[in-house]
Amino acid sequence: MQQPTEIIALSDGPANLIAGTWPDRTIDTVTRAELHAYRIDAPKGRVLVCAGGGYLRLMHDREGVEAALWLNGLGYDAYVLAHRLPGAASPDGVWPKDIALTDGRAALARIPSDLPRFVLGLSSGGHLAGTLACQPEANLAGVLIAYAPINANHRDHKAPAGKPDYPPAEKQAFYDDWAIGIASEPHGVPSCPVFLAYALLDQVVPVEHALNFIKTARDAALDLDVHVFGKAPHGFALRELDGTQGAWPELAARWMTAKAG
Repeated sequence: MQQPTEIIALSDGPANLIAGTWPDRTIDTVTRAELHAYRIDAPKGRVLVCAGGGYLRLMHDREGVEAALWLNGLGYDAYVLAHRLPGAASPDGVWPKDIALTDGRAALARIPSDLPRFVLGLSSGGHLAGTLACQPEANLAGVLIAYAPINANHRDHKAPAGKPDYPPAEKQAFYDDWAIGIASEPHGVPSCPVFLAYALLDQVVPVEHALNFIKTARDAALDLDVHVFGKAPHGFALRELDGTQGAWPELAARWMTAKAG
């Protein structure tokens, strides 16, 4: 198991405890915001990695460290974000709805911008990645989002219709504040190039999340690449690649090379 070159604390609090064993470790209780840096010699860019976990925990290895090591192999420094979770217990009660965004913005502020920068997010980490890409100070060459609930958890755009809100209330409120890629929510439309990878039959994150963004991109002539894989499971990440979704890492790598300039 490769250790990070540095762990950067982004907030007060004790260091996070990583549960389980490699390669399936998770962070179940986020006690402080951290960046786990995986740096290489002579990188051609830098990538902030946002792992999923439904804003309830973080899939630290599967959607964080493994992505960072893959990015290292492509020639990028990678920084895995451990962000605090909306509605989870905090020293003063619970963390507010926008705590993950607060931590993500702090992370971008610590990642040098001398080289092209990207954000990569998987599952709920993709929603956070899309939200970060909408921040005016983000200065990104692009954002990559895979099987993420970017907009159809919003109260006005639920898919399937009538889907119940997600507890805790702070988590649902964050989804309601940030519907990414919806024309009627213009503050949630990234100005940087966007790469999407989704599973057509995903029952956890319906493909409507991607379809909504496609419509907005078409009408606004946005820079959007979309890949929808017919038999891919939710959470395919870099492991479950025995179908056509096995092409997505190479597609993403080529896209990043093109956008880095």
